[in-house]
Amino acid sequence: MSTLDEEDRREYYRIEDTIALEIRPLSAPEAAGQEVLQDASPLFNLLSELHLSEFESQHLLRQISERDRTTAAFLKSQNKRIDLLSQVVALTVLGQIGAPQPVIISEGGIDFQHPSPITTGTRLSVKLVLMPQALGLLLRARVTHCDRQGDRYDVGTEFEHLTDAQRQLLARHILQKQAQERRQAREQLESGN
Repeated sequence: MSTLDEEDRREYYRIEDTIALEIRPLSAPEAAGQEVLQDASPLFNLLSELHLSEFESQHLLRQISERDRTTAAFLKSQNKRIDLLSQVVALTVLGQIGAPQPVIISEGGIDFQHPSPITTGTRLSVKLVLMPQALGLLLRARVTHCDRQGDRYDVGTEFEHLTDAQRQLLARHILQKQAQERRQAREQLESGN
């Protein structure tokens, strides 16, 4: 079952980004299942779990902040230390996945360039590392189109069976990237005057 129909796909804000990306076709049992994919790389799985855990605990930190500012400040500093460690893990993972490449990404899917054609409807495992927060996600996707662009192929996909946490982490990354682009545009306007 697809998570999106054509109207829903247009509702998601799309951004151009540069991310580390690794794709592989799913095996028949993987494609048939809806369970969360696991990666063979323990470091990538650790990176994903770090971010999901941080995301899931944010509401608790807000509650603590309301009651005890000192404890909340301490926990925030611990989070910062964990974020720094996750960046070290991410640098190692990036070496395994490959060089970052330009993509167009939304909560609904990802478009990327690929050296060979991929049949429409093919189910994929999409491993990505979003920078600068080094967010590692392993997602399921279905190829929606594959068009030749010179010596490469423009492949469009639609994510399938995202968890709420995965969708919200993607949305947060997209909003942060959008805010960063707006700040940079504003700074360029201000420096040009």
